Amino acid sequence: MISINNLSVQFTGVDLFDNVTFNIGDRDRIGLVGKNGAGKSTLLKILCRQQEPETGTIVIAADQTVGYLPQEMIPDSVGTVLQETLTAFHQLDALERQQERLSQEVAERTDYESDDYERLLNRLNEVTEQLTLLGGNNRQELAEKILLGLGFHHNDFNRLVAEFSGGWQMRVELAKLLLKRPDFLLLDEPTNHLDIGSIQWLENYLSTYPGAVVLVSHDRTFLDNITKRTIEITAGKIYDYRVPYSEYVVLMQERRASQMAQLTNQQRQVAQIEAFIERFRYKATKSKQVQSRIKMLERMEEVKVDEVSTESIRFQFPPAPHSGKIVIEAKGVGKAYGDNQVFDGVDFLITKGSRLAFVGRNGEGKSTMVKCIVGELNDYTGTLRLGQGVQIGYYAQNQAAMLDGEKTVFQTIDDAAIGDIRPKIRNILGSFLFDDDDIDKKVKVLSGGEKARLALAKLLLSPCNLLVLDEPTNHLDMDSKDILKNALLQYQGTLVLVSHDRDFLQGLTDTLFEFRDGGVHEFKCDIFDYLKLSAERDAAAAAPKASKPSADAPISQNKLNYQLSKERERELRKLRSNVERIEKEISDLETQIADKEARLASGSAEVLSNKDFYAEYQALKASLEERMKAWEDASIELEMKTNE
Repeated sequence: MISINNLSVQFTGVDLFDNVTFNIGDRDRIGLVGKNGAGKSTLLKILCRQQEPETGTIVIAADQTVGYLPQEMIPDSVGTVLQETLTAFHQLDALERQQERLSQEVAERTDYESDDYERLLNRLNEVTEQLTLLGGNNRQELAEKILLGLGFHHNDFNRLVAEFSGGWQMRVELAKLLLKRPDFLLLDEPTNHLDIGSIQWLENYLSTYPGAVVLVSHDRTFLDNITKRTIEITAGKIYDYRVPYSEYVVLMQERRASQMAQLTNQQRQVAQIEAFIERFRYKATKSKQVQSRIKMLERMEEVKVDEVSTESIRFQFPPAPHSGKIVIEAKGVGKAYGDNQVFDGVDFLITKGSRLAFVGRNGEGKSTMVKCIVGELNDYTGTLRLGQGVQIGYYAQNQAAMLDGEKTVFQTIDDAAIGDIRPKIRNILGSFLFDDDDIDKKVKVLSGGEKARLALAKLLLSPCNLLVLDEPTNHLDMDSKDILKNALLQYQGTLVLVSHDRDFLQGLTDTLFEFRDGGVHEFKCDIFDYLKLSAERDAAAAAPKASKPSADAPISQNKLNYQLSKERERELRKLRSNVERIEKEISDLETQIADKEARLASGSAEVLSNKDFYAEYQALKASLEERMKAWEDASIELEMKTNE
């Protein structure tokens, strides 16, 4: 267990933590949440001893280990991917030497009945068990398994780590941390550099991890699939909920509503007491009551409502100009980097108003295809044609890094603005949380989240009818992601989106282009339907069979689409049945209410004197109102599913 006692930390004169106390159990699965700047990353650094608190203590047992993965780091490996990953086992060398020494000492001693001999045997058993747990006998097999799970291929193992991008180098650091198997695993935004497949693999790995896991993440689905406990950091305090993230959100909203209700009641009570004091202050006969109420006010503890940040980006995309029906047409498109053929022979058609996502493992060509579409790459084979009147708005995966660090925030927008939009620059920046003090800052001093917001703001400067976004949610907090998603839902143009955030994709797109094994396959479904079918396909491919078609054979693709169609029809039948059932219940209730009202209209003395009759009548009306609401919800759900 890690015990945190009376922890206090200040940053620029503001309390990040003020006498915070809580414990982390040895099998806990904890999500740390709170607005940006609340202190989540600081807390992780304190727990792994990279930063010291101003007051308070952190107690960790001497034999307990803590492993930490920061959001960003600069790896300095000079070896290959596999060599660097195997450095995680350096501690095993010392354990093996200790095992050899203890084994020799056991063999040489003859005092078999002594307490010292028994302690020696126990220590040897402990070291042997620790070696087994850490994989002392199959190090390379374990390392390769984790590297493959995190998205590397066998032919990557002997490549130098320095050849890979920073995101892939972070995957190597994550692999090393997982192989060390610390008792407490602290992960700060671990999904930032992973694709959906690798995120799912990490979820499965962490679900059976033998130690405690503490996560900071803006990925709702990731948090819900792993954590069982949520710790909210707000205004220097913590609130500890023994539930996953989605359940925490409900409880947090209830807590704040309760606080507001208590504050309102207290304010009403104070007003009444003050009115009494003012009214009878100078009446001798009421002096005791007045003094009593004055003391009551003095003793009254003020109800405090948790600070709720009202700051969030707010914007909508400009109306989309008219374009032709065909927006993008690809015929036989291929792209290679040297000997690496990323994809080849790709055909697809994107029509006006389509909302689609590019999905697949990193390295399969999603961002490469995006660059071909927007014209950043021209050395591809085949033809890629934009339709008549298509105007592209593009957010690159490294868009924030592409900003000129020497320009100010205002200059960045002013240089890109044209025409009538220029007088609105300050308003645009304000809607993305850049106030008058921020607009003169140089871009190079902005945080990752601020750069991402600035890059998004640039998209509003010129109307477009084809919006191409490559990983737009990186560095955005949950509130900002929700607002971006809502703006995209209102956008009337054509949307092409690359994202590994499943919660962000859900309901936002209706078509998926899967990049896999050098080809592109189309799926007319939601992201979670696709992931389910993809898992079934991978399981079928892994199962031993006498003969089976290749993974990208047309029959396999047709079968998946057929399964999806059957599942959709099954869901529609279920939704229709639910609507019909509720309609019958409404009809029965209306008949019963009509009967009651007819009896009331008759003026019968028996009815008018029967109290139970009125209670039954009111209960029927309440049931009807509830069923009407249920019918409305069920009808909307059916309509949405029918129109998918």
